[in-house]
Amino acid sequence: MRKTYLIVTSLLASLTANAAPNPEMILVCYPGGAVNAKDANAAMSSMLRVVERVSQWPENSFTSLFTAKADECKKQIADKHPKFAITSLGLYLELRSQHNLVPVVQPKIKGQSSERYRVMVQKDKYQNLDQLKGKAVGGTVLEEPSFISKIVLAGKYDLAGFNLKPSNQAIRALRSLDKGELDAVILNEQQFNGLASLQMSKPLEAIFTSEQIPLMGVVANSKTTTTEERLRFGQALEGMCADSEGKKLCDLFGVEAFASVDTAVFEPMIKLWTDGK
Repeated sequence: MRKTYLIVTSLLASLTANAAPNPEMILVCYPGGAVNAKDANAAMSSMLRVVERVSQWPENSFTSLFTAKADECKKQIADKHPKFAITSLGLYLELRSQHNLVPVVQPKIKGQSSERYRVMVQKDKYQNLDQLKGKAVGGTVLEEPSFISKIVLAGKYDLAGFNLKPSNQAIRALRSLDKGELDAVILNEQQFNGLASLQMSKPLEAIFTSEQIPLMGVVANSKTTTTEERLRFGQALEGMCADSEGKKLCDLFGVEAFASVDTAVFEPMIKLWTDGK
């Protein structure tokens, strides 16, 4: 998801080039990610001219705030009440009712707007999750343990039974797994697809693969935005990758398109979250 967050952050924040008197804040939340504010700002700068032209939004209607901490994201949403935000699926599910959040657009990566999560171990060392009870399990996604428990594991396993070792870098967690310092690492789709480029001394295998889970993109506060505002915001992002110059930047970040949301795809996730303990 690192590339997704970078490109969407770029798109939204680059609408603010020349500071409007009272710009609206776009909150960008990337829990557990290795992307920092400096990286995000560099990406924003590179997309500035294209987004202004594609979106036809008044210059500097928005400003942005980036955080890689879930708790900080919750605090900023509670304190600042942003109209639009980039959140993880877990944060959307947790905050949707309290802050009237509705999905606006989803990214599409390699033709997909959903992903699977996998629990990776050294080959033949463990056969199932039950054998990992009490063992060291790492991964960037552990910044949101409720999401992993309720959505990725579908409420079938209590994370309290594992020795969780959150990390802000997937490659670091995988190196620790390779050395035997961790017993397992939980990866999202993008992290899993990057495994082929890593040289590991021991082969890895997945002992658990989740069901398809929808990718989260931009959400809006339905009480403080109008239908027209949400439609316009979504169309601006949808047009980005179709633009001749914008497509080059989308390709650079591995995002094929941004698509309007079918809210029905989130209903099973909402049920899992609501029913989960």
